[in-house]
Amino acid sequence: MSSLLEGDEQLERELTGEPVAAPATGSVLLHLGLAGAIVAYYIIGGFFHSNVWGSSATGGAIRVQVTSAIPLPSDQPPNENVLATDKPSPAPAPPAPKAAPIIDQKAIPILGKQKEKPKPTPATPPKVQQPVPQDRAQYGEQAANNLPRAVQGQTTPGPTSITQGDFGSRFPWYVDGINRKMQLSWNKAEVDPRTPKGARVFLVFTIDKSGAPSHVQLDRSSGSPTLDRSCMRGVQRIDTFGALPGGYNGNTLNVSYYCEF
Repeated sequence: MSSLLEGDEQLERELTGEPVAAPATGSVLLHLGLAGAIVAYYIIGGFFHSNVWGSSATGGAIRVQVTSAIPLPSDQPPNENVLATDKPSPAPAPPAPKAAPIIDQKAIPILGKQKEKPKPTPATPPKVQQPVPQDRAQYGEQAANNLPRAVQGQTTPGPTSITQGDFGSRFPWYVDGINRKMQLSWNKAEVDPRTPKGARVFLVFTIDKSGAPSHVQLDRSSGSPTLDRSCMRGVQRIDTFGALPGGYNGNTLNVSYYCEF
């Protein structure tokens, strides 16, 4: 019997619906309260966020005013006019003239001290009048020049002397050739060793156009027959000294030569 009653009560509870209005109303009010709290939090937080530093909230911004320079204090007010003024700047005052030294007229002069005499001004030397150039040639007034002139006889160092005009100064290379060939041709071994040191024998001979020597003669003896003969044989051994220079107009060349022991 009791079990039947419990089953009826359970069935009645299942068939009877649960109340919805009260819980729904409470839920709606709760959500509205939460939404209002959130809105109020953002409003209040946004109002105080710009004045609070070091807040842990993110996403805010700070308003900063940047200036180009910090103005310094000035004794005079700044001139706002950018154009030049008509009033010129005052010029600096000229320096005061130096005061002249005061001379005591009652001072007693010191004996033995003399005043320095002014140095005399050197006289200006008189101007030398330059000669007036004349429009004519000055004949016979030119100084002698230093150009080399041809001299008669030997013009090159060595034992060879040319007695014809300026051949030695014009053709010194030919004269050097005569000296070299005679030194090679002359044999000192033919001279008696008892001949004094420095003895000289002078010869004269002629060189033709082809350069062959001829007419070899003793001009001045050395006193040693062996030295005289050896020098003459030296000239006779030479076939030719070389053709005479093309610039030489003569057909023969007279030569004086000495051999020194």
